Amino acid sequence: MNTNTLPKVIFLDAMGTLFDLKISVGEIYQQHAIKYGVEANAKLITQAFIKSFKSAPPLAFINNELVVIKQQEFAWWKDVVATTFSQLGLLEKFSNFTDFFAEVYLYFATKDPWYIFPETTKSLEKWSKQGIQLGVISNFDSRLIRVLNILNLSQFFTTITISSLAGVAKPDPDIFKIALDKHNIMAHQAWHIGDSVIEDYQGAKNAGISSFWLNRKALSLDIENQLPNLSSLG
Repeated sequence: MNTNTLPKVIFLDAMGTLFDLKISVGEIYQQHAIKYGVEANAKLITQAFIKSFKSAPPLAFINNELVVIKQQEFAWWKDVVATTFSQLGLLEKFSNFTDFFAEVYLYFATKDPWYIFPETTKSLEKWSKQGIQLGVISNFDSRLIRVLNILNLSQFFTTITISSLAGVAKPDPDIFKIALDKHNIMAHQAWHIGDSVIEDYQGAKNAGISSFWLNRKALSLDIENQLPNLSSLG
């Protein structure tokens, strides 16, 4: 791939690429669960959450109004979290699981749990100054719009394509096509950067987009176009 030829659009994943959690999901759930009479090991919660998240259906909903989709998002995540604590035999020990979940659901829509990777803002500023349009493609929910706003990142993006609103999730090529259509460009005119090998790197590649894997952990995998951070591109 010739990275000297700049694309018209650079698409980026959100969580794990632009920003991430300050502490683990398990630690966050642990801190909030104590208020509701549940004490658990944060590492075990994280492990159970990952298992529950991976076994859940795609976070994508079709042909509904935004208010309905937000209800579906809430129910989707509630099921994932309930399954997480059920695996640990703790679900029935909550004094009020519904209130606990509503609290943590709102918490993830605030600035508190997130941090921006050190090179994120400078990289976005650089690409914007080069005249490149920027877009987000994320398997997130509608809370992402608020998170990008409070992290002062939304100003850089022309488009934000979210799986729950698009009706399809990465690595399905259709979500990349939806994002491309928003910019009225062809796949070969775009780049995509993300931290997931399957959802981001392979998904974008299958859609015909020049794909870069953001490999912050320096894992030694036989994949071309690996980036240790965003600033290493261009």
